[in-house]
Amino acid sequence: MARRGTFDSKRAEARRLFDEGLSCNAIAKRLKCSPSTVSRWARAEGLSFDRTQTAAAVEAHTVDLAAERLLLAEEMMAAGRVALQEIRGPVTVYNFGGKDNTFRQRKLDRAPMGMRREALTAAGIAFDKATRIVEKDNGGLDQAVGVLDQIAEGFKAAAEKYRAETLAEGTDEPE
Repeated sequence: MARRGTFDSKRAEARRLFDEGLSCNAIAKRLKCSPSTVSRWARAEGLSFDRTQTAAAVEAHTVDLAAERLLLAEEMMAAGRVALQEIRGPVTVYNFGGKDNTFRQRKLDRAPMGMRREALTAAGIAFDKATRIVEKDNGGLDQAVGVLDQIAEGFKAAAEKYRAETLAEGTDEPE
């Protein structure tokens, strides 16, 4: 840890960097000291750092994150639509395994109830989460990623359950 007063030897360099237009953090990085040390020095010298670029960058980043959240919400809604479309009309159910490690499939006129239920659940979760992202947007990218993780886990659980049900229902010979 640097001792108090060691910044004295760096004051001339700090002033030169300030005059070049470097930010407080950039000066601190170059001089290998803390930003608070540079801020104290600038205040003592009657100087202040122009924060308009920082404010503009933060605002631009906030807009970019909002746009990403909307794209994410659109993708979740699309995933829900796909889940619903897959259960309309004829479907092919299949399984692998058994003691002889065989593959069986059967084409059905309509998706089995379990498959329809899972598709509706997946679509409902996607709709709910996408709606929350859009309606309750607070600028938190981590929150959006957390929601995606939850949705991914929901889809994974639904797929595993569907596979298990299909294997249990698929004991008849394929058509």
